[in-house]
Amino acid sequence: MSSACSYLIFETAGGPCGIAWSRTGVLRFQLPADDPETTRRLLMRRLPSAEPADPAPAIAEAVAMVRRYFAGEAVDFSGVPLDLAGQSPFFTAIYGAARRVAWGQTTTYGALARDLGAGPEAARDVGQAMAKNPVALIIPCHRVLAAGGKVGGFSAPGGAGSKLRMLALEGITFAPREPAQQTFGF
Repeated sequence: MSSACSYLIFETAGGPCGIAWSRTGVLRFQLPADDPETTRRLLMRRLPSAEPADPAPAIAEAVAMVRRYFAGEAVDFSGVPLDLAGQSPFFTAIYGAARRVAWGQTTTYGALARDLGAGPEAARDVGQAMAKNPVALIIPCHRVLAAGGKVGGFSAPGGAGSKLRMLALEGITFAPREPAQQTFGF
């Protein structure tokens, strides 16, 4: 990870987001939290030396894309430059595969593992990579589901509820769960 990095906290229709970058690209992205200060604190947790700054043109475009995304517009983040220095080669490959999952589409941890030529046991590694995703949304971990199309976990503020809201923005909804047992009225 680069030692010199900058950050910006900005408003979206989904709430305040944060982005941090180096000369190479985006280092971290913080999904909306309750307020700008919480967003800043969460973003800075792993980048304590980052300084606030006006974004370079590529970062300003990424910010504009995030705003459009949370306004409900289909956005393709696959061209946003990233700085994934310090990630393992396997996690970097997982993140590359996840970036190919387009707006309104989903995949599973196991399917991503298979796409990478790994066995079914690698689904757990994919899950770990998604949980540690430093640039959620730009690497669309919210589009990666558990086996059977179940929502699975989400490590961003709001947990699985945030994941469901992001998927709903993209037109993906899940039917309410049926009760495990029906009761009789007598």
